[in-house]
This record gives sequence, structure tokens and C-alpha cells, in this order.
Amino acid sequence: MDTSQQPIQKGIFLNLSLFQFLSFVRRGVFYTFMINYLFDLMQTVTFTTLLGTFNMIASALGQNLLWGRISDRYRLRAKLIIAGESIAAITYFVVFLIHKSLLDMQANFTAGLSLIVGLSFLEFFWSMSDVGWAALLTDVTTSKTRGGIVGTLNFIASLGRMIGIVFAGFLYNNGEGFRQGTIFYIVIAMLFASATIMWITSGSIKTSKAKTENTTIRNAVEKIYKWFLISLIIIVIGAACISQVFLIFINLSEGLDVSDPEQSFILTAWTLGGMLTSLLSGWLADRIGRVKVLFMGLSLAVVTPSLYGSTLNVLTTALIYGLNGVAFWTMQTVGFTFAGDIIPEDRRSRLFSRYNTVMALSWGPAGLLVGGPLADIQTQRFRLPRYTAYVNTFYASSIMVALGTMLFAVKVAKPKVKTA
Repeated sequence: MDTSQQPIQKGIFLNLSLFQFLSFVRRGVFYTFMINYLFDLMQTVTFTTLLGTFNMIASALGQNLLWGRISDRYRLRAKLIIAGESIAAITYFVVFLIHKSLLDMQANFTAGLSLIVGLSFLEFFWSMSDVGWAALLTDVTTSKTRGGIVGTLNFIASLGRMIGIVFAGFLYNNGEGFRQGTIFYIVIAMLFASATIMWITSGSIKTSKAKTENTTIRNAVEKIYKWFLISLIIIVIGAACISQVFLIFINLSEGLDVSDPEQSFILTAWTLGGMLTSLLSGWLADRIGRVKVLFMGLSLAVVTPSLYGSTLNVLTTALIYGLNGVAFWTMQTVGFTFAGDIIPEDRRSRLFSRYNTVMALSWGPAGLLVGGPLADIQTQRFRLPRYTAYVNTFYASSIMVALGTMLFAVKVAKPKVKTA
């Protein structure tokens, strides 16, 4: 019997929860201050923003060219995750040794560049864990409960990330946590722990041969999925392109001119909004439908950026940014669930690789290629005040998300109803 048609076992769910928790604690610990550290070494904003872009490119190449195909052909899920976590742990150690040796030679810029290149190389192999996780999670859940389970795991992920960020604040120590290797060693230990958890879990998961869909149904479903990804590209770029601009905007002297604690409060509101929404949106998606809940999240994603310029105080800004967190995590949770429902079983990993690639656009490329240039053109070429230019960029974000939402409504929501 196909394992995807049976309810998830409690033991498997607990192990997946622990794996997800460790994964996001690790990300919070390592990446919270990485941009600050790179800037200290390289003294250039442009080069520091390349980290997220190169990581995204390396992950997309790995998942789409290799790991997705291997996972589907040989039905590998847990083994890819174990291999990805283990290779990442070893590579982290090698990257640190190279970085440390360059620091000892006083080659700070090259040391920073070695981190960007090394972490991107690492991401190529680590992406086998990402694609294995997406396929495995879909394999062990059913369409009736998938939304709630994915939402719960995303809640756990958000909690883990917040804890990781808190630890990072103590471990960073003005860069010494990276220079001396403390952060690297902690991350390496957690990677091996994650690999061990997945090795234990793999013994409880039975993988059966995937069933092949009728050709006509497959073609119709893959057409819907193609348009889903195209609309999602527009939505993700539109929503994520202002992430860096927003942080600069709230610090403007002619605007809110927030203090460090006030900025932390605003960013925490985004995370808390997302945590609570992960649970609620997944539960709602299982009961009233994926498309309806997605439209709720997309509506908030359209409205919230256009309100940033009208906020009068920190509390109002935190509330609106918190609603934006609600929007993003609704898309994250229900979007993954929607993809898992419509992707054919025998192409699950390959098509999830494309989904992961689209979502990875929020890592850095959206801001580097769209949001940043759009803001800079207004201030440098048209000589607009920074406050006005940034508000205009927020409006552009809302317009892009609205266009992606309309495309989703016409090309995905209506055809999905007809084929359901």
C-alpha cells in the first residue's frame, strides 16, 4: 500500500519535529550575524549580499540537476537527508579551516570571499537534504491532514529559529564566534545530530513504488503546477524584494528613526505572527480548502507593504509588519501543502525541487535584483528623497504581489476547481 495514504505515526512525527527544530536552531545560530561578519571583513555591502544569491543558485542547481532526479528514480528520501547533513558537517569544518588560515595571513577580504564561495559550494550538496525532506514529508502525510502537519512543523521551525537567534546574540561576540570557530563547531554538532535522528527515523518509514497517474490527468495537473510556480515567482519576488529596504526605511531620521530595541520589537512581531499563523493556516487549509486560505494570505501580502509609509509609530509598524509575517507564513505553509497535493508521486522530488527554487528567491536575489535597484534608481537618477523612494518601492511590491495573485486566480484556482 502507498505510505502516503496512511496517517503519520506518532514516532515518525516526533522525530521529524525534532529534526525540524534542530535545523532551524542551527540556521538561527549561524546566519543571524553572518552578514554583519562578512561586512566587517569585506567592508562592502554588494559582496555581502552575494551570499544569499550564490546560495540560492547553488541550491537550485543541485536540486534540479541531480538530487530531485536521483530521489525519484531510486525512491531515496531519508538517505539523501542523512547524506546531505553529513556532507554539510564535514564541509563546514573545511570551510572554517580555510577561512581561519586566511585570517591568520591578515587577508580579511579573501577570508570573507572564502566563506561566500565555501558556503555556496556546501549548499549545492546540502540541497539534497532539502529535496529529500520535501518529498519525505509529502510521502508520510495524507491530503486530509497534510496542512495541519506542515503548519505544526513550520511553527516548530519558527520557534527553533527564534531560539537560535537568541543563542547567536551570545555566541557572535563581535565576530569572535566565527573567528575562533565556536559557531562552526556548534553547527557541525547539530548537523551530525540531525543526521542521526533521520537515520533512526528511516527505519520506521516504508517506501513503496510510486503509482503512475493517467497521462491525461498528469498533463492537466502539471500544467496547473507550472502556472502555480509562475504566479509564485511573481508573488515571492514582489513580497521579498523590500525586505532590506524596509530595514533601512524604519531607521531613516525623517521616518520612525527606530532604536535597536524598537527594531528588534518590529522584527519579532513578524516572526510571532508567522509562528501562530503556521498552526492556524494549516488547520484551516485542511478544513476549508487550500485555495481559500492562500487567497487570505495573498490579500494580506498585497495590502501590508502599501501601509508601511503611513505608519505613525513603532507599535503600528509592528502590527502591520506582523500581519505581513502572517501573509508570508500562510503562503509558505499552504503553498507547500498545495504543491504536495497536486504533484504526481513519481515526480515528487523533481517538481518539489522547482518549488524550493522559487521559494529560495526570497533569500537574497529578490532584494539584490529588484528591490535595491528600484529604490536606488529613484534616489540617484530621479533625486527623490529616500523616504519617498522607499515608500514608492513598497507600492511596487504590492502591485507585483497583486499581479501574481491575479495570475494564480485565473490560471491555477479556476482550473484546479474544474479538475478536482
